[in-house]
Amino acid sequence: MNKNIQKINSQISDYKLAIVNHPLYNQLKTVEDVQKLMEYHVYAVWDFMSLLKALQIELTCTTLPWKPVGDTKIRRLINSIVLEEESDVDADGNPSSHYEMYLDAMIECGADTKKIESFNLEVTANHIPKIQKSVDEFLSTTFDVINSGEAHKIAAAFTFGREDLIPDMFKSIVNDLNQEYKLDKFVYYLERHIELDGGEHGPLALQLITDLCGEDNLKWEEVSQTAKDCLKARVKLWDAILEEIN
Repeated sequence: MNKNIQKINSQISDYKLAIVNHPLYNQLKTVEDVQKLMEYHVYAVWDFMSLLKALQIELTCTTLPWKPVGDTKIRRLINSIVLEEESDVDADGNPSSHYEMYLDAMIECGADTKKIESFNLEVTANHIPKIQKSVDEFLSTTFDVINSGEAHKIAAAFTFGREDLIPDMFKSIVNDLNQEYKLDKFVYYLERHIELDGGEHGPLALQLITDLCGEDNLKWEEVSQTAKDCLKARVKLWDAILEEIN
């Protein structure tokens, strides 16, 4: 592993542990608790897709006329991730983005999708609708990075604090609840997303950061700070969900 990546992993380890060991997971005792979690977490799923598309905009050609933009290796990295995040296969074998898989999982377990669906109807490049303080702050952190237009920062936000941080305990709780309630699609989403993040996409994303930063020490420092900011924002979102459940 690249020495700078190792250094960043060391610098952000406490922030990652705060997510992995968050008390929220122990409070997921009923399907209503999981519903509440999903009604908040879905915004993190949505903005993850926004980060991915921001990378595609910055690093590949997404306008007409087509031109061979950027490094060929980086283009392939981005487009391979986009393929599976935006056009994966759901539990029934149908093409679906991971966001749409999540909505299906919410519907299956009885969570309310009205707010996120209304949000998606209203959101524009210049207007992020207000939802709730903790969600607004979480999205603000993400879009501050996106609006910087700096690919290495966007890649940092995309790469660190992904769903592979969700601990085995969380997956075990959801699996246990699935014995009594209908959570098959949520289980599938978690397993599929974590499989890709921990398997193919994680190494690809780290390679992307390495390629974007090269030997530029300032960029590596900015990647580290961006990672910390995004992880802290995730902890605050988890805190808000825990407070709501309690």
